[in-house]
Amino acid sequence: MYDFFPSQLFHISEDPTITQFIPRPSPSFYDKIHGPVVFAITDQLLHHYLLPRDCPRVCFYPGADSDPADIEQYISSAGAGGQHAATPYVMALESKWLPLIRDTTIYCYELPASTFTLLDECAGYYVSYEPVVPVAVRPVNNLLAELLHRQVDVRFLPTLWPLAEKIRRSTLNFSLIRMRHAQR
Repeated sequence: MYDFFPSQLFHISEDPTITQFIPRPSPSFYDKIHGPVVFAITDQLLHHYLLPRDCPRVCFYPGADSDPADIEQYISSAGAGGQHAATPYVMALESKWLPLIRDTTIYCYELPASTFTLLDECAGYYVSYEPVVPVAVRPVNNLLAELLHRQVDVRFLPTLWPLAEKIRRSTLNFSLIRMRHAQR
């Protein structure tokens, strides 16, 4: 996916006052992480985090080895006359989160890439074992407009679990984020 090391990495927060990111224990287990880290993400997959922190989401896109049948079934947009959507990136959200998504402002911190190493290429995750001082920060007031600007196909569903299980079994690249908050 990446033929170069990104020059820009990002971290999203609902806190506008962060002057330094201090390494913390990872909230998820990764056998490649050995100690507290600062997480960052590439611009390519930044849209995965342009939501309130605890909002569950199913994010997916085709990878180099994705089966064309999976791409047709999950990426293709019925509203586009059977054609593939303009973007390969799809994000499914629970309908009940829409009011909070509309009312939340998040802050996009740009981070220098110099101390980061790649953790997960599919998810676009990078980690640093050193404290990181942000280069810049910008507020994102209209999260849905930002997702649409990034040409993400946003889909609202009553529950995410049926789709999450299907995507997990597919050949698509995916991230299932904050699913512990998803309705059963």
